[in-house]
Amino acid sequence: MDPISSSFTPAMGMASFILIAAYVLIFTEVIHRTLAGIIGAVAMILVGLVGDFYTQEAAIAAIDANTMFLLMGMMILVSLLRPTGGFEYLAIRMAKLSRGSPTRLLIYLSTVVTLISLFLDNVTTVLVFAPLTVVIARMLGTTPVPYLMAEALLSDTGGVATLVGDPPNVMIGSAAQIDFNQFLFHMGPIILSAWLTTLALLLFLFRKALAQPFSGVLDLDESKALKDPKALRRISFAIGVVILLFFVHHRFELFPGYVAWIGVALALALTRPDPEAVLKQLDWSVLAFFAALFIIVGGVESAGLLDLLGTKLASIAQDPDQILLTALAFLWVSALLSAALDNIPFTVTMIPIIAHLETQGVDVMPLWWALALGVGLGGNGTHIGSTANVVCVAEAERTGVPEYRITPLTWLKKGTPVMLATLLVASLLLVLFFPYYQGD
Repeated sequence: MDPISSSFTPAMGMASFILIAAYVLIFTEVIHRTLAGIIGAVAMILVGLVGDFYTQEAAIAAIDANTMFLLMGMMILVSLLRPTGGFEYLAIRMAKLSRGSPTRLLIYLSTVVTLISLFLDNVTTVLVFAPLTVVIARMLGTTPVPYLMAEALLSDTGGVATLVGDPPNVMIGSAAQIDFNQFLFHMGPIILSAWLTTLALLLFLFRKALAQPFSGVLDLDESKALKDPKALRRISFAIGVVILLFFVHHRFELFPGYVAWIGVALALALTRPDPEAVLKQLDWSVLAFFAALFIIVGGVESAGLLDLLGTKLASIAQDPDQILLTALAFLWVSALLSAALDNIPFTVTMIPIIAHLETQGVDVMPLWWALALGVGLGGNGTHIGSTANVVCVAEAERTGVPEYRITPLTWLKKGTPVMLATLLVASLLLVLFFPYYQGD
């Protein structure tokens, strides 16, 4: 079928039904999200074959191998780091730095994660900090939920500010020929306001969990937590190489997933662990869930639904007097879709549509900024809205403590208000300073 249709088709209806059914299972937790994802992926391929809009080859191609290898590679590095005592050492140091204040600890952890996420992919940052956060919470005898959610939400928000902080930003910057400084100067003020709004809102929403001061850990000697300093130094060196390459990988056209595996190969060569023991520690359910989710979203994309939504949005922009309205529509629609779907397919769909509008004389710069804001901030709305969110949810599950689980309802209660508040802030600033976001 034609990938771009001007009306809703039976294929779109079938794909939408499978998507909604899978999401109902995921959000109601009738079964585990990984099982729901796998069932939904298999069903999507089946209806795609029957409806002649999705093939097995297309489903395999829909799986983002770069993301999968990035996740797996960083998981291996973290699993190698666990036995060394490095997390316990950092946990005691962070606990002492907070001087017994849960609020101060949340601010410190979230700020560090956000600052790193400005220059590295926030998934990589959260993969390292999430297990550290759980260790800190266990030592302090408190729930890790506020800290894990804050790290995910604030890193998601902060990553929107820079060209390399979020994968869609890289694609938008390349298509619109926006350099690093231009991206930072335009996104920075809005994202700083959104970040502060998010932090303030989280401190309010988690005020009860953050009310009780810590005690006991401040007397611990962090040096005694180290179990294998030699291995820690070697693995830290490998992770340092990965971080360094993440800063320059675009210049050498290296995929982030490949960069992570450079670090894995180096760490394995230096420490020579038992590979079976290392692989057993990987969160295979998370990897399977993402693969299934990619297949489901790929089916929706192949059915033409994303193209239909994109063209409907673009039709508003034909009137030059409605460019502000169009930008706000792009912001909110892309945000709401990114809360439910992976933001990369939607970004890929919208880029040629916006580029086509530019050939018709439309000032598309506000649309680029609105798209970046929408796909970046929208992921905060649900527990599967961004990869970082899923990583934090899975890390909470790994504790085995029922009270520490971050359920879909928990995320909706905390994450959705954050998403809506930051979208309102972004909309307001976009309206107030609209001439700044227009083209030359």
